[in-house]
Amino acid sequence: MTSRERFLAACAGEKLDRPPLWVMRQAGRYLPEYRALKAKSSFLEMVRTPTLATEVTLQPLRRFSGLDAAILFSDILVIPEALGQGYHFRDEGGIGMDYRLETRAQIEALAPAEAVPERLAYVAHTLALLKKELAGQKALLGFGGSPWTLATYMIEGGSSEEFELSKRLFYTDRPLFDALLEKLTAALIAYFQMQIRAGADAIQIFDSWGGIIAGPDYEAASLQWIRRIIAALPRDFPVILYAKGTAPHLTDQAFSGARVLSVDWTSDLAIVRRTLPANVAVQGNLDPVLLNTTPEIVRREAARLLEAMRGSAGHIFNLGHGIQPHAKLECMEALVDTVTTWKN
Repeated sequence: MTSRERFLAACAGEKLDRPPLWVMRQAGRYLPEYRALKAKSSFLEMVRTPTLATEVTLQPLRRFSGLDAAILFSDILVIPEALGQGYHFRDEGGIGMDYRLETRAQIEALAPAEAVPERLAYVAHTLALLKKELAGQKALLGFGGSPWTLATYMIEGGSSEEFELSKRLFYTDRPLFDALLEKLTAALIAYFQMQIRAGADAIQIFDSWGGIIAGPDYEAASLQWIRRIIAALPRDFPVILYAKGTAPHLTDQAFSGARVLSVDWTSDLAIVRRTLPANVAVQGNLDPVLLNTTPEIVRREAARLLEAMRGSAGHIFNLGHGIQPHAKLECMEALVDTVTTWKN
């Protein structure tokens, strides 16, 4: 069984001898080869240059051969950029948008969804290069942000701690909020369809800020838009939904059309597996901070998670969030070795 076949089998809910393994944010600053490349090219240059994005995507697979999937090196904010609202990295840290969405006129001035495939053609080019490089041996994942998560950056003008402006718009002017989310949903549908045409084996939707909206409003603010996106993609195409801080909504997410739910580290994954429908696979959910500790701790905690999931079908091993910049290479090596040598 190739790594690609293993990954797709897990997405389909099959029971395997071991779970497939990939790690969110597995390409990045913890890798010396990434830092060497970034010393010559900015993050945005790497994202927009297919040959560089391909190189960064493949770096972790070259170092850790046990990884079963590659995930496109890109950024969720390429969608606002394609719609006309650019972004940059603030000197003090975090994301800054080139301006803040404040009026209906600004929202109406955003580019139509039809413009997305052309403006983000470099993403399709990168995926095509990756498909050729992987030669059917490893799974290839595309991704994007959820409409709600993207909207928070666009309304707040960048990274935020309280999300006051986003919540205020949701509660005080629902028609205007919905107009923005309609635009983002249409843009993401076009974007994901393009990724699938370019060769992506699965799509992961990052609802990174799904947990900051009040529980009773999660459906209206976020999940309903995710449902629309998944419904517009090919039937039974593997969509992975990661929504940080939304444990109370896992059952609702299980009926969103997503084939896989990616669970953050605050939930007991074995309990989650037992409570969800059998046809929905789970992904996760080791605490990413563990990769900053020691190989011995990583082996112990990864083995504990694997044992808790023993006998379960439809499990993709991953972290409960993205790998951190200070992760240690020896800890990542210990994780890969522990998962790939474990027997169900």
